[in-house]
Amino acid sequence: MPPSLRRFLVFQAFLLWQGGFVFYSGVVVPIGTEILGSPLDQGLVTQQVTNWLNRIGVIWHALFMWELFAEVDPSRWRKRWRIGLWAVSAILMVALFTLHPYLDSQFVENAIPKANWRAFRTAHIAYLWVSTGQWVLGLALAWLTIGAWSACPQGFRGTIPVS
Repeated sequence: MPPSLRRFLVFQAFLLWQGGFVFYSGVVVPIGTEILGSPLDQGLVTQQVTNWLNRIGVIWHALFMWELFAEVDPSRWRKRWRIGLWAVSAILMVALFTLHPYLDSQFVENAIPKANWRAFRTAHIAYLWVSTGQWVLGLALAWLTIGAWSACPQGFRGTIPVS
């Protein structure tokens, strides 16, 4: 596969995942809460949307892993940082997939009983922090990847001295 197509797929998956996250959390959640009348009702929508965002995140992680091992990066430190940050992001993705069913289990008949409220709130705050951590890692990975792509011309097949 041509490097340009691989890069395009990685870029598009990243835009969909991270762009979707930012747009949803910054625009859709406040508007939905206002229109639906309560954070709980908006939460029922968010419950479904985050399942999709997480699936898209898994697709991006798979594509980015492919990118990491297919792309020649002339900088060893940048390659190591990209691999390390990707690994941390993948671990956070596992955390989201672990937390999501737990959050779902706190709902009873589309409501959170008072007995479940404290546990739900604690897990929800953790979920938000993990998601925010992934967003920050995504920014760092985007920056480092643009650097790698700029340093290695598209389609280059030779050996590059590593700094």
